[in-house]
Amino acid sequence: MQSDEPWLVAGLGTPGPWFGGTRHNAGFLVVDQLAKRHGARFRLFRARCRVAEIEVEGRRVVLAKPQWSINLSGNPVRTVMRCRGVRAGRLVVVQDDLDFPFGASRLKRGGGPGGHNGIRSVSEAIGSRDYVRLRFGIGRPPKGQPIGKFVLQEFSNAEQAQLPTLLDRCADAVETLVVLGLNRAQDQLHTAAAHPAASH
Repeated sequence: MQSDEPWLVAGLGTPGPWFGGTRHNAGFLVVDQLAKRHGARFRLFRARCRVAEIEVEGRRVVLAKPQWSINLSGNPVRTVMRCRGVRAGRLVVVQDDLDFPFGASRLKRGGGPGGHNGIRSVSEAIGSRDYVRLRFGIGRPPKGQPIGKFVLQEFSNAEQAQLPTLLDRCADAVETLVVLGLNRAQDQLHTAAAHPAASH
């Protein structure tokens, strides 16, 4: 596999300033962290997607934030893949995940959407599930609160205090994936996720 073959890391979220710090935007937050590390800026790309480019130990990595509804993320991701020559095996999609408690994250290749419409949209648009998913745990809503309301709320103060550490762990895992492969990245992330950031 050639090192000059690009990677695409697509964070899923809901565009708009009023959704910036919400749980549903965990995917955006992770790719923002990667861009910040490397001093990269996002710019508007065709098909309503914001992109930035970084280099990780000689590997080219395109960062993307689809600017359509999160449930329609597939077409923007497919467009960037085609324009930048990225195949499914080099796609990483970062998503929020209700099935993991806050502070837990997982990397895996393939699998079904698990109720996440953004993931379903990506799989249908590119015609494959053979891509890596980075699932950022946001936990479940309190009893009686609708899921739709919960995911569009900002993280709690206690959660926000832990976010920098958690986003760094995810960014570390993406960089390890690009350089050393999925198995090493999984070991690194899952070991770290077993020790959630301490509450402040």
